[in-house]
Amino acid sequence: MISSNWSAVDRYFADRLAPSDDILESVLAANAAAGLPPHDVSPLQGRFLELLVRLTRASRVLEIGTLGGYSTIWMARALSDDGRIVTLEADEAHATVARTNFERAGLSDRIDLRVGPALSTLPTLEGEKQRPFDLVFIDADKPSNPDYLVWALKLTRPGSLIIGDNVVRDGAVIDAQSADPRVQGVRRFTDLLAEEPRLVATALQTVGSKGWDGFAMALVV
Repeated sequence: MISSNWSAVDRYFADRLAPSDDILESVLAANAAAGLPPHDVSPLQGRFLELLVRLTRASRVLEIGTLGGYSTIWMARALSDDGRIVTLEADEAHATVARTNFERAGLSDRIDLRVGPALSTLPTLEGEKQRPFDLVFIDADKPSNPDYLVWALKLTRPGSLIIGDNVVRDGAVIDAQSADPRVQGVRRFTDLLAEEPRLVATALQTVGSKGWDGFAMALVV
């Protein structure tokens, strides 16, 4: 349940710290018009991702789960001119909307959109033998989160940052008996974060216009 106060506070901070613009508004409008699920990050979360790209000085970013490209655009804007974000989307219809949004934002040259199931695309990325990714944002189907984390470790380096979105799920994450595969995927993902010696991780709960949720953040050491 989304508290009206949470949304009001989100609007207060977003108006001052993460103001929208015509491009971002048109992206959200295009996503809604195409019938995409309203799973885009909030403006404040988009700004957060942008800041992470800047703070890590990331020049290679991997996003697992494009949807309509709203979060992709926030991160791509933070890249240097020679930076690149590879974003993976399983649904061709979503990818078509995202491509148009990237062109509208003037960022197509910084974004490499790959279409197909991420667990099929990720081995292809490994085979390309390019530089490791500096930042990985995991925001796709939650049952596959543990597999995505395994691949993120293969494709990063010490000093890289891995972010997992939607890990709280209205508090359902603490229900070990949950029949929801998304909850169980997040729980296994969290177990891997805790057990993997190459990672130092934390998780933060968030409330706002997207409800009660949160993200996990892990540094590859």
